[in-house]
Amino acid sequence: SAEYLDTSRPHQTNPAAAASKSGLWVKVCRVLTMVQEKNDGINKNMVLPPIQQNRPAWSWELKIKNKLKTVPPCLGKFRPIVGQCCHQCTPDSLRKKLGQNSSLGFHNLLSVNETHTRYRGWLVRRVCCALFVSGCKVYVSPVRNRLERVCQSNRVKEAFTAEHKASEGGDSRGQINRLSPFLPLINTCISPGLLRFVGWVMLKMLASVFGSIEVNLNHRSALHRATQEGSLLVYVHVRQSIMDCALIPLVLFCCNLRVPYTVCPLQINSSFLRSILQKVGVVLLPPSALTEQDAEMDSLYAPVVTSLVRELLHEGQAISVGVSAESGQGGQWLAHVRQLIKEGSVPDVSLVPVGISYDCVPKTNIQVGLSSVMQWLWSLLWRRPGGSVRIHLAQPFSLKEMCESGRCRVDEWLPLQDLLLPVILNRTDSLFGRRRMSWLLLSSHYASDFIEPTHPERDLSIAIILHLIFSATSCMAVMSTSLVSSLLLYRHRKGVSASLLCRDVAWLTEELLFRNKDVGFGGSLVEVVHYSLCLLAPHLIIAAAPSKKDPFIVPRPSLVATLHLTLQAQIVTHTFILEVVGACAVSAMLCEVANSGVSSRVRSDGVDGDEVKGDMEFDVVLCQSELTERALQLCHLLPPGFMPPCQSSQSFALDAIDSLVRCGILIMEESPRDVPICDFWKKEGALTWTTTDDPYHSDSDCEEQDLRSYKISQPSQCPEMLFFLCSMLAGHLRALCWTTTGLDLLHTPLPEAEFVAQIHSHLCDTANKKKQHYESCSEEAAHTTVRTLIDLGV
Repeated sequence: SAEYLDTSRPHQTNPAAAASKSGLWVKVCRVLTMVQEKNDGINKNMVLPPIQQNRPAWSWELKIKNKLKTVPPCLGKFRPIVGQCCHQCTPDSLRKKLGQNSSLGFHNLLSVNETHTRYRGWLVRRVCCALFVSGCKVYVSPVRNRLERVCQSNRVKEAFTAEHKASEGGDSRGQINRLSPFLPLINTCISPGLLRFVGWVMLKMLASVFGSIEVNLNHRSALHRATQEGSLLVYVHVRQSIMDCALIPLVLFCCNLRVPYTVCPLQINSSFLRSILQKVGVVLLPPSALTEQDAEMDSLYAPVVTSLVRELLHEGQAISVGVSAESGQGGQWLAHVRQLIKEGSVPDVSLVPVGISYDCVPKTNIQVGLSSVMQWLWSLLWRRPGGSVRIHLAQPFSLKEMCESGRCRVDEWLPLQDLLLPVILNRTDSLFGRRRMSWLLLSSHYASDFIEPTHPERDLSIAIILHLIFSATSCMAVMSTSLVSSLLLYRHRKGVSASLLCRDVAWLTEELLFRNKDVGFGGSLVEVVHYSLCLLAPHLIIAAAPSKKDPFIVPRPSLVATLHLTLQAQIVTHTFILEVVGACAVSAMLCEVANSGVSSRVRSDGVDGDEVKGDMEFDVVLCQSELTERALQLCHLLPPGFMPPCQSSQSFALDAIDSLVRCGILIMEESPRDVPICDFWKKEGALTWTTTDDPYHSDSDCEEQDLRSYKISQPSQCPEMLFFLCSMLAGHLRALCWTTTGLDLLHTPLPEAEFVAQIHSHLCDTANKKKQHYESCSEEAAHTTVRTLIDLGV
């Protein structure tokens, strides 16, 4: 008898059903309004996207009071400052920012009016976008015999010699014929007139796709200063969608910065589109290669790309590169840049992490043709703009400083097999170190040297890639859809009422701001929750009984819906990764206590476990050393990009346990002592003299090793926070378990791509049988688990 709303089918022809649906959404809005009257708002200083501002009332024609209380979206007077470079790896670059005033403002690229031009009047307001684009500064980028210089480079000549395909007598025609697949790649340029036209078209098209594109102006002055000083800039972002390749050049173009040469990993089938994109600085794959891995198989690709990067940097051009957080694809471009700096071909390069946050990540195909582009343009005429985008340009830092500082210690990197096999086999000789992820960087980019690089050189390039993935992800703002998706998936999987969801949104927003994380939404609490539910509606089920005024919201139990919500919630997991690892370590120890049947209240005072079996009370006391050991083991299983490479795994594990103390999950237990620990005079041997020439002596050696222990507590604001944090990493760990159990079902050996495909199919079949846990069935989860098992030697 409850009213039910199927949000996956928005077009309803039944008038009675439509009226019932309208009445249900009216209940949702009324409950949200009642909650708003009891709670303060969020984000006073932020402006709502146009999709929210232009609506005179709610989508379901319900008027709500306009006089609502709001509070600033920060814990203090200023918003969280994001995008600062690492204080440990690049202290000199960080010092350049100190003492400078920041605007701490945002600019909406889609809000172009006559104030952005030099003209005023009625006609200017009609063509202000075209006038704005014509007034933007464009840095000319001629080719200037770039093909000849690439052919004359030593690494390309060595590649020709190794292949024995150069014509007799060193004829240059043979080299050009061999380089014919790479000629469009080498001749990529930036045409000022075409760039302005494409910029105008992109502004018009993106206005139909997104409600707003907010750009953080905090570090824009630093980028202008670096451009004026002649610094070479390389922008790095984490790949989410092909829209990333369009947004970054558009943002820099509208900010009067140098438009970079953008590396695009897609295969463009249309020659017309390829010619246009190559004239606006888009570096495409060779026509014969479908993916980047196929392109790397050509022995000439790596030498040509390295020589091309060298020539672009010599011309003073900027480069934009996207790196995949799962497979590391795109990182070979950063390895090329580091190789040039090591050789001395390029003095230095300033890296700029870019964080891009979407309310809903746009979906794109791997192969793009003229027909697909025309269909997409036609669909823009009949759709409303949905969602907004938040872009953070981080502070530039020196790549040479990062390499030479020695902060990224790669000498402690060990294979995963050496780190975890002693634990799996119950050995005591465990090793401390960091997991080596050699698969993040293909070795083929060193083909110009024709020798395999040593482990330290290769690991240092991987460390730079990991650091940039971590930095770019840390710059991302948490959008409202990400926040609501995380709550629905990890805290209210079985459903939640609208009033309780509003309360949790306010609580989680405060937790994010407390961790210096920027949020990408604004307005009152009612508007934030309502806006998120609108965008996530196809993946939710909303129901309400006639007797209750509070609707019930449940995530749709399907593979597509769960994967979409999981993708949106990843940024929240990245923000709470310290607490997540610590919570999983606590959960692992609780499972061991429960399986052993020994009461956790029993100390090591000679009482056998059989005497107290069945006496299980939730009064658990956990040892700090064991908790740190469990957290250290979990650190080795994290996907790439969650830990900065400049921090050791042991330090990360200690921080994970401390974070649980800060958030109230763990409380330190003080053991009774005869002599207080602060009473230094009553300690035995406290005033004994030691030799000063002992190199291993320190003042801390005389202190007793205090074995700390913790009790589990429940925070007042979120009593179930321990389970909420454990659920964030449960999908990744569950995929690893399912993959391990499914190895016996595969007929090996198989190629890696086919093996990953079969594991992905096995994960989907397992989830369909259980009819739950669909978050463990993504392609990224299958790829990550297979890589983990390969590193383990399984």
